Amino acid sequence: QVQLVESGGGLVQPGGSLRLSCAASGFTFSSYAMSWVRQAPGKGLEWVSTISSTGRSTTYADSVKGRFTISRDNAKNTLYLQMNSLKPEDTAVYHCAKPLTYCSGNVCHYESRGQGTQVTFSS
Repeated sequence: QVQLVESGGGLVQPGGSLRLSCAASGFTFSSYAMSWVRQAPGKGLEWVSTISSTGRSTTYADSVKGRFTISRDNAKNTLYLQMNSLKPEDTAVYHCAKPLTYCSGNVCHYESRGQGTQVTFSS
């Protein structure tokens, strides 16, 4: 079965950086688009970014465009999210997700999603 395990979250200061990773198993990773989504405290799930199966195409939410970079290593079955210039409003649990197809925004529907990794700002 599909397994997605995120890591790399933690405490960060405004303007800081973090790199999230997602180890995928149970399916042919290189054949599927992958996404990052996040859920802030008390809010619903928010789409962040999607990358095509080859990595050649990417798309981002306006709120993270220019600050976050999604990438993947198909040889390692791993998805990444490099987050720079972090803001307090980026506080959330970040999940990697397997969408039904390459998509962006509210049209994305997910076959599966990992447990997530927490990104929290320190004062």
